Amino acid sequence: MQNDDNSGFRSVRRALAVTAAFQSRDRQLSAAELARRAGLPRSTAHRTACELADLGILEQTADGQFRLGMMLFELGQLALYQRGLRESASSFLADLSNATHHAAHLAVLDNCDVVYLDIITPSPPPRLRSRVGGRLPSTVTGVGKAILAFSPSEVVQRVIAHGLPRLTANSITDESRLLAELAKIRRTGLAFDNQEQAIGTSCCAAPIFGINRQVVGAISVSGQTSTLKLTLVAAAVRAAATGISRLQGAED
Repeated sequence: MQNDDNSGFRSVRRALAVTAAFQSRDRQLSAAELARRAGLPRSTAHRTACELADLGILEQTADGQFRLGMMLFELGQLALYQRGLRESASSFLADLSNATHHAAHLAVLDNCDVVYLDIITPSPPPRLRSRVGGRLPSTVTGVGKAILAFSPSEVVQRVIAHGLPRLTANSITDESRLLAELAKIRRTGLAFDNQEQAIGTSCCAAPIFGINRQVVGAISVSGQTSTLKLTLVAAAVRAAATGISRLQGAED
């Protein structure tokens, strides 16, 4: 039993060493480079990397190299949330809803959807599709597009490959149009839902960043298109997102 325990511990250490070999500047690494950085024999590093790829921790490219897998990204999102994303955002959401008299949302990306962690609404509450704990396709929401604009290209391509749903006639279902809009969001720092997930509903959203400027979520102001003036709430949304980002460890 002791030998089995030791063997299992060594396997975990090898897996952590291979995963930790990646640095922020790396897009992908060869098995030889993983072995060098992890201090492992090349055959051991390659076998460990393949096992991690089977689990989704790493991904193997067409040319046999390795890169970090989406499971790590998703676990990182969860870890950041568990460190208090909702708590950090709560007062900003309340102020945002009070100042604009519209619903303020906090959301994170989960696979191809956004999940709403918190929603603060004015009284009486507006009729919206969103609900706490609910999800919507990321490409038809302001918060989803705000997150995707600053996500790794692999994330965006995975969403596109999954299919771009049409919830209304305004939903973006064309890849080139979506990519162009994401590029615009990266330039302006703001994303909009122009009746893309429900006719009569619009929103203005901004991304939330954490350590190393990794996007960890987004906030938005949403309401009836007839009463929500997107240009008037944009500055407030951007300011709130900046404040939450600072609490999450993002540097200006």
